[in-house]
Amino acid sequence: MAYPRSLLTAVNSHGHIHLVVGANPLAAARCGQSLAVGAKPILIAPGPANQGELLPAALQVRVDAGEVRWLLDNVAFSETHLETLGREEVNGFVDAVFVTDRDHVLAEEVARACMRRRIPVNVVDRPDLCSFALLSTHVEGPLQIGITTNGSGCKLAARIRREVASSLPTGLGEACARLGALRRQIQEEDWRKEKTEKTTVTVKKDSLQTARTTCATKAPETTAKAVNGLSEDDSYDQSAAFNQLVLPTTKNDAESAKTRRMRWLAQMCEYWPLKRLAGVTDAEMETLLEAYATQGAAPAEDDSQRDPSDPSDSPKQGRIILAGSGPGHPDLLTRAVHQAILSADVILADKLVPQGVLDLIPRRTEVAIARKFPGNADAAQEELIEQATAAARAGKTVLRLKQGDPFVYGRGGEEVLRLRAAGFRDGQSLFVLPGITSALSGPLFAGIPPTHRDAADQVLICTGTGKKGKPPQPPGYRDSRTAVFLMALHRIVGLVAELTDYTAEEKEKGETRRMLWPSSTPCAVIERASCPDQKVIRTTLAHVAAAIEQEGSRPPGLLVVGRACNVLHSPVTANSNGTITSKPWSLEEGFTSLDLDSISPAGLASLA
Repeated sequence: MAYPRSLLTAVNSHGHIHLVVGANPLAAARCGQSLAVGAKPILIAPGPANQGELLPAALQVRVDAGEVRWLLDNVAFSETHLETLGREEVNGFVDAVFVTDRDHVLAEEVARACMRRRIPVNVVDRPDLCSFALLSTHVEGPLQIGITTNGSGCKLAARIRREVASSLPTGLGEACARLGALRRQIQEEDWRKEKTEKTTVTVKKDSLQTARTTCATKAPETTAKAVNGLSEDDSYDQSAAFNQLVLPTTKNDAESAKTRRMRWLAQMCEYWPLKRLAGVTDAEMETLLEAYATQGAAPAEDDSQRDPSDPSDSPKQGRIILAGSGPGHPDLLTRAVHQAILSADVILADKLVPQGVLDLIPRRTEVAIARKFPGNADAAQEELIEQATAAARAGKTVLRLKQGDPFVYGRGGEEVLRLRAAGFRDGQSLFVLPGITSALSGPLFAGIPPTHRDAADQVLICTGTGKKGKPPQPPGYRDSRTAVFLMALHRIVGLVAELTDYTAEEKEKGETRRMLWPSSTPCAVIERASCPDQKVIRTTLAHVAAAIEQEGSRPPGLLVVGRACNVLHSPVTANSNGTITSKPWSLEEGFTSLDLDSISPAGLASLA
């Protein structure tokens, strides 16, 4: 079956005028994307008096800061907007239009008007009206990676983008900048040499020159750079000559020397492990390029793979091990849990156990992932218990692998009671292994000490969602308390309201003695702690809901509230001139704290 394809391009939008039609969370996201590329977004939406409600918080923040111009017309859209709000150099026409309003009549009106004027337009949930689509993008320095499913599902594209981004080594964006600068330096040096020498290039009788002559004969219009696989256009793959042998040459072989450095650099970019490339410094790169003249080839990489575990006989008596896999990074497993992973016959894992931990499971092991879809958690729990008991009674060792610690909001106690009722005995056929809980390790990886003598003398670990989804009793405020909320981000608006005000039940019963949390209390959202795609949002209770709305959220995540959040980090509240920032939160993405590969053996010895 032939699937439709899009022409993927990168548009320089600096200084462009983007119209955003509609006032909703998606409009806030579109404005943020526009600002991120240097464009100037203009919001087209009726005023609050017409809508009967205020703008979304994340959008209002940008409007108040002057980042987004809000055109307070009495109509949702007019074709004159397309011809009068743009730049002077394009006669007032806008550069692109984003329709976020789901009004079908309005969407078609805007799209048709844009198409008549050849103005790029993107309409939410209407690919038939779009002349362009936005990619799900990962950005790191000059590196941008975009994923599209061509209308098959933006959520899936985002998932694929996260998977791709999480597999990339730390520092790859800086490596792109470093390698690009070095590439330009080599090109400039070679160009200057060529201009200075002013000599006629004679066809050499070696494999490289023969290949170049052959290519030039078959395709005279092909430049030398393209023949060498060095086309400036990233949309081209390497040419057939790219992998041809590059032989060591003498100092007098100027022509071969010119191409040798560039081809060597290109081949390193193509074949070296990305982690190795990301770790190469400028000085090392220069040395590598010089070393090539004598070595003639790239240093050999260790391609050895982990020896697969030999299958072992099943134990005579089945048993069930309930274990915590820690916050996410495989290096944070306890030795006991790691051994259990390697020796189990069957592993029943929660769906949030990250891929890095699952990768440790031997191929011979039977693995099942919990089918905990929204609304059927209890049924999925029963299914896991039935699978575990059936396998154990068949004489197998079963590892019930949970995220974090099984007894810290992991239903571990409930599972032990169910397994006891099924006839399993503690220390004989039922074992529990602890794991590092994200409630304490998550703040650590975000640079937040839950206890600190000048800020917090106690830590309170809470759940944001009670049994059957019922909101739990909110804890009272104490100036020296750090509260960590698990399973709370999906109902962050309700949680903040419960912390900063009395609940309806409390008001009804007259129970208003609980100390309320000030809305200015520092807090942090930590997601995927210790994983490559870790995300940290630092803000206050007053802005955390808007921050999550704009920046997005996906489990597992937790909320840390208290003065300890600002012990090692300055609060994001004001600019140097004292004015309130346009975005009262900060966003940090990525995790590198356990990248021990970057520490030399000598450095490790010094830590002992």
